[in-house]
Amino acid sequence: MKLLLSFLFLLISWLCPFVTDLAALTAEDPAWVKEVGARTLPTTKTTFAATTYGVVGDGKTLNTKAIQKAIDAAAKNGGVVTFEPGQYLTGSIFLKKGVTLHLDKGVTLLGSQDIKDYPEMPSRIAGIEMVWPAALINVLDQDNVAITGKGTVDGQGKPFWDMYWALRKDYNAKGLRWIVDYDAKRPRTLLVSNSSNVTIKDITLQRAGFWTVHVLYSKNVTADGLIIRNNLGGHGPSTDGIDIDSSSYVLVQNCDIDCNDDNFCLKSGRDADGLRVNKPTEYVLIQNCVAGAGGGLFTCGSETSGGIRHVIARNLKAKGTKVGIRIKSALTRGGTVEDIRVDNIEMDGVGVAIEMTMNWNPSYSYSTLPEGYTQETLPAHWKAMLTKVEPAEKGLPYFRDVHISNVRVTNAKKAISAEGQANSLLENMTLSNITMTAQTAGDISYAKNWTVKDMNITSQNQQSVAVANSTSVKF
Repeated sequence: MKLLLSFLFLLISWLCPFVTDLAALTAEDPAWVKEVGARTLPTTKTTFAATTYGVVGDGKTLNTKAIQKAIDAAAKNGGVVTFEPGQYLTGSIFLKKGVTLHLDKGVTLLGSQDIKDYPEMPSRIAGIEMVWPAALINVLDQDNVAITGKGTVDGQGKPFWDMYWALRKDYNAKGLRWIVDYDAKRPRTLLVSNSSNVTIKDITLQRAGFWTVHVLYSKNVTADGLIIRNNLGGHGPSTDGIDIDSSSYVLVQNCDIDCNDDNFCLKSGRDADGLRVNKPTEYVLIQNCVAGAGGGLFTCGSETSGGIRHVIARNLKAKGTKVGIRIKSALTRGGTVEDIRVDNIEMDGVGVAIEMTMNWNPSYSYSTLPEGYTQETLPAHWKAMLTKVEPAEKGLPYFRDVHISNVRVTNAKKAISAEGQANSLLENMTLSNITMTAQTAGDISYAKNWTVKDMNITSQNQQSVAVANSTSVKF
């Protein structure tokens, strides 16, 4: 029997490169792994055909009210909202408890390109609580909801991208780079907020106006088998793939994301407003996923104020992504990123394979009001962004106990870039069984107590990783 089990293990390992250590993927998982993802699914299978409620699949007729009627009917006793093949133009729709929105292959929901079709509401955007347009598909304050099928949700985001770039050009000239992302109100594609037991499975999402899937203040959410394509017909700014924001017990698996910002990203609030809310992102499992174009295969930050902890990211692949494994924050964010385990990662053609920085993108990260403005006339979200973190030490982020193992990198520009601060060291990091080829090996500064085992970096300039201002860090 032992011989048979050993043979089966070797066979599985050979057939499936993701499975390199069966024990590590099962028995060695912490107990919380069994608790991630939706715990329930809507059980009522009664069908509510959207055509019955007046939807028209011609790609031109605005169907917002008709689709919402079908959802509301299904919500009375639970049920499944279905569509005939076609293209259905719509503004914001709102799913409710016990409802499954099912989009079969051949069904496309087209997001309206008129911002008026996305009613404004309280939300949180990039770490700041503020009024913002509703998403195209919304799950707000609900439990037991599903979105399924092989169909497509097309945000048709290009007009919102163009609006952003025009506003950014104007704001840059005025010294307002730090606020343009918040004033350029663009709709997300799918928002799960203050909700639980939500399943999103198998759908394709493309051309998001802003973030694609935003999981906010929620618990027990599953995103499984999603395909995200945000670089069709252009490159939409800040079109993140999946953002998990001050949420817990989240499962992301079998997803394929090509976007123009972070692909799989964990967040927990920005600066004084994020420290006020103080909600961590924790107990998150991301596995068996692929990233193409985008800002980061796996990213923690830059919104870290509430803390990010108890995370496993494993069996991931990146090709052409800007950064592979990325932990970023700013000196006014605060929060601790800790107990992060990243395992079995493949990267090809990435910019930086491993990046850690506490001073990310200063022109965006720090808010300074130019002359000519007065506090009394500022919008509430400007005031929130300008509120200083006091004492200043409270704004220091901390990165510690990050374990990165079984990584294979080819054709990177830089292998590693890790920069702590003199008063906030990168502590207790473990790098093991890592092989990289890169143009440059990179650098580490302000770090302490790193364990480095079986790490082989081949750089074109034949130099080693430069280590400065650090103790117990050897390559």
